[in-house]
Amino acid sequence: MSTKPEAPEKGKDFIRQIIDRDMESGAYHGRVHTRFPPEPNGYLHIGHAKSICLNFGLARDYHGKCNLRFDDTNPVKEDVEYVDSIREDVRWLGFDWDNNFYASDYFERLYFIAELFIKMGKAYVDHQSAEQIRENRGTLKEPGTESPYRDRTVEENLTLFRAMRAGEFADGECILRGKIDMAAPNVMLRDPALYRIKHATHHRTGDAWCIYPMYDFTHGLSDAIEGVTHSICTLEFENNRPLYDWCVDTLMAGLKQPELFGENADVYNELAGLPGFTDRPRQYEFARLNITGTVLSKRKLIQLVKEGHVLGWDDPRMPTISGFRRRGFTPESIRDFCDRIGVAKADSMVEYALLEACLREDLNKRAPRYMGIMDPVKLVIENYPEDQEDIFEIALNPEDESYGTRKVPFSRELWIERNDFMEEPPKKFFRLGPDREVRLRGAYYVTCTGYEKDANGKVTLIRATFDPASKGGWLEGGRKVKGTLHWVSARHALDAVVRNYGSLFTTDNPNAVEEGKTFIDYVDAHSLETLPGCKVEPAMAEVQAGANFQFERTGYYCADLRDHKPGEALIFNRTTTLRDTWAKIQKKSS
Repeated sequence: MSTKPEAPEKGKDFIRQIIDRDMESGAYHGRVHTRFPPEPNGYLHIGHAKSICLNFGLARDYHGKCNLRFDDTNPVKEDVEYVDSIREDVRWLGFDWDNNFYASDYFERLYFIAELFIKMGKAYVDHQSAEQIRENRGTLKEPGTESPYRDRTVEENLTLFRAMRAGEFADGECILRGKIDMAAPNVMLRDPALYRIKHATHHRTGDAWCIYPMYDFTHGLSDAIEGVTHSICTLEFENNRPLYDWCVDTLMAGLKQPELFGENADVYNELAGLPGFTDRPRQYEFARLNITGTVLSKRKLIQLVKEGHVLGWDDPRMPTISGFRRRGFTPESIRDFCDRIGVAKADSMVEYALLEACLREDLNKRAPRYMGIMDPVKLVIENYPEDQEDIFEIALNPEDESYGTRKVPFSRELWIERNDFMEEPPKKFFRLGPDREVRLRGAYYVTCTGYEKDANGKVTLIRATFDPASKGGWLEGGRKVKGTLHWVSARHALDAVVRNYGSLFTTDNPNAVEEGKTFIDYVDAHSLETLPGCKVEPAMAEVQAGANFQFERTGYYCADLRDHKPGEALIFNRTTTLRDTWAKIQKKSS
């Protein structure tokens, strides 16, 4: 493996600077080994995407390795569904792991490590209740109170811990705690829990265990077992780092006392030969992603799903990776976003608009164009023969000729957008109105000759004539028109349902709520607009589920991944809007 890193194109963040120094000093013998360690108790969100891009990106840039490890230490909250979704999300983002591990792979080893800690006098079984432990932990200004069970003998603790494993105690009856310092300034070091009893079925190990290691005990030891060199965490784990170090360092000290392993010499030989215990991992923290207009707390996301405020984890309004995928975001746009926001040590708030800007930039290059009418009104071209039909070749993507063209049929009766017509258009309205001429995209010039309304004053039909000489939507050397409208042949149109998604919340910061309210009070009941009567050109029938495209003059969309059924109306999800010049003009004039 080469020890010469590839410098990232846009400069080096503080983590890469740390790795550079390690490479120069010969630390880890030139190895760079990272891991992405999600807990399989929910779906990944955009904040996890930042961590994925960082951890896998470091392995890529330094010719190293990156593991996907599921820290599955809590059977009550974990599920195979989450495991499968996490794998899918990582691969969709464009990454693959060198190894796929589980913390549960190490349950037997972790148990023997816990016994080693007991033999070293570094752990004890505590029969205090959870409430008593919490009350005795102390405060930031006052030390904690030592447990009355803290000075049990090694033999007594081993007997009790083995009884815990054998299922002789009920949930919550006792726990294994690290024996560190009840007066430590860092509360995390005040005799933290290492093992707890949970009579629950694990998604991988079934009912083989009724005691499970705590996350903080498991995490650093798993890193060391796997030979991880740089353990990259988000900033909220900064206070956990001393406990991470204590667990790893205590084990390393125990490995210098092979006699403590007794009949478990095979466990000693296995652990002592792992690279993580000669080149111990180090934890580094970076700022987690905070983005306007949403929440990135897994607890809050679970609440949104369970209480029915959204239609599942992959609801396109959710900030989950599966939600972004179903909404039509591309992995390239999310990777670009993560690259642009960078890696810093201080928390900050990132505008959702930046994520949309990355998306538009990507889709503008890749998305084919089609015509779809969201709010259709019929346009009848009176001088166009009823039995005539034109087929126009229109570019699929004007940004890239390699996309080619699609065939778009044209007939006497068309669908156009209702808001493309005004009975009394203002000066800067360049669309259709009485006696006004516009260009139909790629087809002909048409001039409005009249319109019809119903009893409520709603326009139901627009009449026009066309200029045969303008075929293809252009007059060589002739008159020019400012307005260009998209359209769909009524004879050939396909029915479609369009879902326009907005922000799930009515505020830019749903994490900061008024007194007496919760973030749920800011859920926008109108964040999903469903348009059931849309008309789209026939080429849309060939669009594959999940494919990105642009409805011209309307926005970027994708074909829904899940809900469409054969024989029913097509379903399209709006990914993001286009910049609306007319809306800006209206806003300025109001």
